[in-house]
Amino acid sequence: MKTLIKPLLVAFSLFLVNNSTSHAQALTYPQPSASFQSGIFTTAEGKIQVSLDKKTGQRVDVRLTNAAGQVLFVHQLTKQQQTARLRLDVSSLPDGPYQLIITDGKETTRQSVTLNTKQAQESNRLVAIN
Repeated sequence: MKTLIKPLLVAFSLFLVNNSTSHAQALTYPQPSASFQSGIFTTAEGKIQVSLDKKTGQRVDVRLTNAAGQVLFVHQLTKQQQTARLRLDVSSLPDGPYQLIITDGKETTRQSVTLNTKQAQESNRLVAIN
């Protein structure tokens, strides 16, 4: 009887070890999602449109800076705001590179903006009326 119990115990323990490891799943931790989403585009009038959606409980800052790092525009979304639609009139700014920076303190989105004024072209066409 003693000779039969020891091999059964070994076989049963191997069975348990084998089954417990085959059903084990790797632990996955949820990745932190972005606290805001932004969309940036230009309008037909030459203005910059910023659409911003965010989670409540986070503050988000929107800044427009020039190449020297001077802040030209600042807008802060409070913790209670969830959306913002901003239209920036850049017609009075001189030509050159700018950066639109959107940040919540942890995540930062930078978008490069270049302003170029189209030069007026002289017309070489002659119109004659008879």
